[in-house]
Amino acid sequence: MINLYIDFDGVILDTITVTYELMKKEGIDRENREEAIKFFQNLDWKYILSITPEINDSISCIQKLIDTKLFDISILTHVNSLHEAVEKVKFIRKYFKDITVIPVPKEISKTKMVQTEGSILVDDYAGNLREWESENGIAVRFSKKLNGKGFLVVDRLDQLIDMFSETVE
Repeated sequence: MINLYIDFDGVILDTITVTYELMKKEGIDRENREEAIKFFQNLDWKYILSITPEINDSISCIQKLIDTKLFDISILTHVNSLHEAVEKVKFIRKYFKDITVIPVPKEISKTKMVQTEGSILVDDYAGNLREWESENGIAVRFSKKLNGKGFLVVDRLDQLIDMFSETVE
């Protein structure tokens, strides 16, 4: 089995679009780091997760990945607050009882939290993927438009099965 780390925001749920729309409505400048941090720390994450659409059937795709027994799957997600971490864990637990959820404080690289070498990270943010590759990990960009930006790319998580089935076996 190969370690597979799946990002949450922008891969499982479209929280980025939802929260950016809220910021716009509230007149918060995303470029103002202090304002943005305060906004994300004070969000009602239970509410945000309840109104955010799933991306490309991600929950059933994760189940398909689990069923293959090819991957040791964990959710590796940046968080801005303890409340956000708690709500994301609760969300994942509604669907999967045995999947590991690793909340990573926004100020820390995901590469510092887990073993990267030979492990796969699926993330929509190229910055995280560049860091992952620099630590000898396998970077896969999640993009609804299949824009890989130089990385392997998927727009559905179950595409990883075909992409890595020969590598893992």
